[in-house]
Amino acid sequence: MARKPATWHIATPTDGIIELSRAAGTPVNLAASVGQVIDHPNPCANKWFDESAFSYFRMVKRVGEALEDTGIWPITWPVRLWIVEPLGETGNWSPRYYPYRLLSHQIRVLEETGAHRGLGPCGRDVLNVIQQEIPTRAARWAADWDADPEGMRERKWDWEQCGGRTCGSGRWADSVALAVSHNRRESAAQTWIEHLARGAVDQALADTGASMGAYCYAYSRATGSAVAAQHQARFEPYVLDALRGTGLDFPTPVAA
Repeated sequence: MARKPATWHIATPTDGIIELSRAAGTPVNLAASVGQVIDHPNPCANKWFDESAFSYFRMVKRVGEALEDTGIWPITWPVRLWIVEPLGETGNWSPRYYPYRLLSHQIRVLEETGAHRGLGPCGRDVLNVIQQEIPTRAARWAADWDADPEGMRERKWDWEQCGGRTCGSGRWADSVALAVSHNRRESAAQTWIEHLARGAVDQALADTGASMGAYCYAYSRATGSAVAAQHQARFEPYVLDALRGTGLDFPTPVAA
């Protein structure tokens, strides 16, 4: 049976211009070119190595890596995700290490697709956590910390290092999530998810006077919650609860 042709993706900011092309002074607008063939405005001669800031079109077939190497900085949302078709000669830095990536000097822009896919199969749920849950919970996390910094520092250490009866440790769960993201070709997705989660905390705590310790605590809770949403269909509660820090929002039981 013939293999299904690969689907190739390029991510851009909201205006549809490839950010690396903008930085190189030769902006390429995918939004204005749907259905059209685009030739690279300044193709490199030494294929496939960079001779300039924008030497070729970079595309990926593993959509969880579509946000890698985009030139978009700072990391913000929303972005736009495009399905493209490579034309002419294509190449790769190393098929062994980058089997999900392709380089070309000519593409056809087929269509725009949902940008949430770049955050993994559960991208919509991830965005809900980042945009709806974290802004309402960050103030509580920060307030808990500043109300009892020493007590929360001890509880946070226990969570990170030891976990609990029903979940693993936070650091162990982080390493599991990182490994799975790498194996599923969603490393870029997780990187963006963590940045967006921290950004949501920054916005929520901007005028609260929260301490630096409270910010750091809120960051850890926010990134864990967002990454748990990324992997919610893959992990059991033992891992998900460790990522989310389940138990840290409840008072420490008083000894009898």
